[in-house]
Amino acid sequence: MTRRDFSERDIHMALDGELPVDERVAYDAWLEANPEMKARSVRYVADLAALRATFAGVLDEPVPARLQNIVFGEAPVKTAASSSRWWLAAAAAAMLAIGGVGGYVAGLDHLGLEDPAEDQLAEQAIAAHVLYAAEQRHAVEVPASDKDHLQTWLSNRVGLKLVAPDLAAQGFQLVGGRLLPAGESKAAMLLYEDDKGERISLFVTAESAEKTKGIYGSEEDGPEAIYWLDRGYGCAVVGSLPRAQLTAVAKSAYSQLVAGLAS
Repeated sequence: MTRRDFSERDIHMALDGELPVDERVAYDAWLEANPEMKARSVRYVADLAALRATFAGVLDEPVPARLQNIVFGEAPVKTAASSSRWWLAAAAAAMLAIGGVGGYVAGLDHLGLEDPAEDQLAEQAIAAHVLYAAEQRHAVEVPASDKDHLQTWLSNRVGLKLVAPDLAAQGFQLVGGRLLPAGESKAAMLLYEDDKGERISLFVTAESAEKTKGIYGSEEDGPEAIYWLDRGYGCAVVGSLPRAQLTAVAKSAYSQLVAGLAS
């Protein structure tokens, strides 16, 4: 067996049951040789147990079909634009329990609120943002310091060439990313943060047969999603920024994502 250096990311993989079996012995030896990492692993196990105990009553209940549809994309979601955003938190809990380019860019200047029944991608993206953007320690699986690995890993898992957009001109730096469920496939989530701690996220999936774009938000003061679906993939930029600022970020992110796909 080839030995390798382990990191905090491997602790999370071990807790999630994703660490390869043939690496387990070396991983356990690494923990024993690194008391700080071993203590961190013990703390994470305790945190996970506490989280499960807190939500034990909820996790034992069947997830309503409508909320499963939000997470797994089995059918459009019929939700009024003025309704409460409580179901987004429920969708996030379900995730946790289960575990022409120029024309489109220009068109983002004229986006309006669309029919929520057609905004399934946006709903999934907002649910993921609500769940992870507030996290401090575990917001991402792979940090920005390992950007090359992050891009390669997510590209391979999602099924498209993913390049993390550079949003420094818009005041945001990459925090990292993670892999999420999206219907019957997978989605990549990239998290960004500005110098004030404000976070935005990009939700990208390779599963999309539609061609549309829009802005989705169902409640004041909550995050909005600017999204588009085209060429077999979909992307949503989510945040609680002023509309004009979020649109500027989305235009930049969209241009860079499409350029990455074409390269």
